[in-house]
Amino acid sequence: MSRFKINKIIFRSVLLIAVLLVGGVLYDLYFPRTAKMREFDADEVARLETAMWRSYYDKKQLQLFNQLSELLRTQYHMPLVRSNQVAYYAVNAAFIFKDGKTERDYEKAVPDLVKFYGAIRKMSDIPFDVDRVARLELQWWIIHRERWKRQPDELPKALAEVQAAIYGVPIDRLMEHGRLRAQAMAIRDRKADHGQAMTEEDWTKINDLLGQSWRSLADAVKSVPNALPNNRAADSR
Repeated sequence: MSRFKINKIIFRSVLLIAVLLVGGVLYDLYFPRTAKMREFDADEVARLETAMWRSYYDKKQLQLFNQLSELLRTQYHMPLVRSNQVAYYAVNAAFIFKDGKTERDYEKAVPDLVKFYGAIRKMSDIPFDVDRVARLELQWWIIHRERWKRQPDELPKALAEVQAAIYGVPIDRLMEHGRLRAQAMAIRDRKADHGQAMTEEDWTKINDLLGQSWRSLADAVKSVPNALPNNRAADSR
C-alpha cells in the first residue's frame, strides 16, 4: 500500500474520531434532559458541600470545580461536559465574590449565577424564576459576609428563601434547613474570626449539620408535588 493511501486512511480515521467527539459534546450539551429536583441524596450533598467549603476557603479553585461537577452529575444528573460547563459558572461567580470588596464588585457575580441557575432550570422538572434565584443566592452570600452587622435570623431566612424560590414551598417550612446550614457556617466563621485553624473534628460537625439541613429540605419538598402558582408564573425560561 502506498504512503499516500496510508495517509489518506489515517486522515479519514482522525476526521471520523473528531466528528464523533464533536457530536458527543454537542449531544452532551444540548440534548434535552430532565432532572427530578426533589430526588437527591441529602447525605451525599452534605459530604460534597463540606468538601466544597474546604476548597473555597483554601482557595483551591480546581478542587472546588471538580467537587461541584461531581455534585451536578450525581444529584442533578448532568452529563460530563455539561456538568463541567455549569460548574465553571458557579465557581467563577464564587471567586469573583470572594475577591470583591463593595456591592458593585459583588454584582459582577450575577451573570455567572444566572447562567448557573439557568442551566439547572433547563433540566429541572420544577419551574422557577432564574433571575430571582440568582439574586437570592447572591443575597445570602452578602449577608454571610456582613454577618457582624446583621441580625442573627437574617442568614437562616436568606438561605431558606433560595430554596423556597426554587421549590415553590412556603418559607416557614424551610427555616429548619436554613437554620442548620447557618449553624454549620458559624463553626468555621467563629474559628476564622478568632484566627484559629479548623480541625477535622470541626469539619465533621459541619458535615453532620449539613446532613441534617439537607435531609430537612428533602422532607419538606418531597411532600409538595407541584410548585406554588406564584413560582410557576414567575418562570420565564
